[in-house]
Amino acid sequence: MIYDKDIREPLFDFLEEAYGKVRIIEEKTIGKSRADVFLVLPEEIWGLEIKSDADTYTRLARQVKDYDRFFDRNMVVVGTSHAMHIEEHVPEHWGIITVDPLPEGPDFYILRQPSAGTKTSWERKLSMLWRPELVMLQETFGMPRYKDKSKAFVVKAIAEKAGTLIEEEALKKEFSRLLFERDYTEIAGKIEAFREENKRSTTVERKPKRRRKRKSKKI
Repeated sequence: MIYDKDIREPLFDFLEEAYGKVRIIEEKTIGKSRADVFLVLPEEIWGLEIKSDADTYTRLARQVKDYDRFFDRNMVVVGTSHAMHIEEHVPEHWGIITVDPLPEGPDFYILRQPSAGTKTSWERKLSMLWRPELVMLQETFGMPRYKDKSKAFVVKAIAEKAGTLIEEEALKKEFSRLLFERDYTEIAGKIEAFREENKRSTTVERKPKRRRKRKSKKI
């Protein structure tokens, strides 16, 4: 039997080898669920749900709905006890990674690559950014800053321009760039500076368990 704690670190190394330039962030609240891992790529973000041999499918249906609303693509990582029937529990567009416990360490196999979902939206994705990051997007694309408006208003304003006044490919790249460069050690200072400049209350997101960057590599 293999447990979540046995999977994570080797899984992150495997993902970096398999997908090249990535940033891996753990434990992100999305809707009514918490994503185990999300993967930042140069133009997309992927969600990964881990189901070890000790886990059940009790919350998976709810998790699938929330993951599909926030991430461009999604994958489930499963232990051997789930490998034979996981396809019955996730949609066809979800990728599947199986993990086998070997004496030398977990062995990962991509059973199915993920394909793009259809339920995600820019409004949900942009809501994952901090307010100072949204300001950077507004400046990049020549938008008003809306200093007296709420974060929800700003998110909606940017989302409405995606694909029209803002080229979607450019927005994808800039969105990923902000997540690649996000520095959790400096967030309190950035939020405080934003509050002082704009004289409004802003919620500070808690520091996640892990932050990883990796330079591009040939695969």
